[in-house]
Amino acid sequence: MKKYTLISVISAVLFSAIFLTSCGQQPENNMTFRYNHNTGDRVALLGFGMMRLPWLLDEDGVPKRDELGRRIVDQEATNRLVDKAIANGINFFDNAPMYLDGRNEYAVGIALARHPRNSFFVTSKLSNFRDCSFEAGKAMYLQSFEDLQVDVIDYYFLHSIGGGGLQRFRERFIYNGMLDFLLAEREAGRIRNLGWSFHGDVAVFDTMFEMGIHWDFAMIQMNYMDWQHASGRNVNAEYLYGKLREHNIPIITMSSLRGGQLSNLSPVAMEVFDRVTPGRTASEWGFRYLGSFDGILTILTGMSNEQQMRENIETFSPMVPLNTEEYAAVREVARILNLAGFINCTGCNYCLPCPFGIDIPAVLIEYNRHITEGIPIDPNNPILRQAALCRGEVCGLCEPLCPIDVRIIRELQRIEALVDAAAR
Repeated sequence: MKKYTLISVISAVLFSAIFLTSCGQQPENNMTFRYNHNTGDRVALLGFGMMRLPWLLDEDGVPKRDELGRRIVDQEATNRLVDKAIANGINFFDNAPMYLDGRNEYAVGIALARHPRNSFFVTSKLSNFRDCSFEAGKAMYLQSFEDLQVDVIDYYFLHSIGGGGLQRFRERFIYNGMLDFLLAEREAGRIRNLGWSFHGDVAVFDTMFEMGIHWDFAMIQMNYMDWQHASGRNVNAEYLYGKLREHNIPIITMSSLRGGQLSNLSPVAMEVFDRVTPGRTASEWGFRYLGSFDGILTILTGMSNEQQMRENIETFSPMVPLNTEEYAAVREVARILNLAGFINCTGCNYCLPCPFGIDIPAVLIEYNRHITEGIPIDPNNPILRQAALCRGEVCGLCEPLCPIDVRIIRELQRIEALVDAAAR
């Protein structure tokens, strides 16, 4: 395992500031771009993760539902977000059949169909977690084309390859013939880039480099906390990034702000940043950290409103890499946050629905917000009080669905105990 030391990473950061501007990234209309050396794709460094689009709400602020009980995406708001993204240079739109109660690709397809096809790159994923038969996988694959309203998918993923270990990987992609099918689809031109996203067993990650297959890209969870402080089933991004760079595979980052955990920091953490470069937001520090690494094709982040998008566009227009002093400040904040007791939830919603009505990601993220912002636990907080509804001893449906192995039941019980203690 190759070790990326502080000196080597700082050197990479300084080198990137020079090399990427002259060779690998070119600002145009201020947005910063990177190039995929496999295909020549010119990709905005800021990528739009489409799993957090806004819901259509009723007069009480509750998401409306369709005839199947699925929440309905706010199509007009989605159209506006996509329009603003493309107008500002964002051209990478990341999707999956399972996102947004299964409505992600349909909503995105409507929004993108209003723009020239050569103005965007669109992704999809083989999210065959529940049924890994060839018939189900092929049907899912073909449905993505229909929902996205495209004839070619630019970036297609084997979704979350590490979950369940090597045996599960083989069941989902090898034994059923799906990988052979997707390789043939790439050869036929219906998939332009074939790759994978990773959470879970590092043995699966390592196996991908031994298969004799040319991978066009890979997606990993990478941020300044997970660089050396990954938890649960996650693997330190330091190792994942290093391995992908050794094999010259373009990298896409996900959970770039750890599901929002790195967007709102405590005064103690922000003081470290402000001593070095005052006036930067917490999100900007997180994005600039990632933008300082070479080999990263695009940095995905979910954006559910125009304010978030505007702030993110400003950070990437153009991207200013960290200097040595700023990088040291990021490492210090990561050390502080590692001691704070985070729950490593990224808000992916894979654990939903809960049969007892708990919005599990909302509870865990609300707890993290209290930690990052230094807010005392409020016993009357309606989100945190949901933790008491958990019946994990007779249920347990959520934990096997979590791609990063959060011990959801244990964490809900811990939050319930903290709320009870605060009430006394």
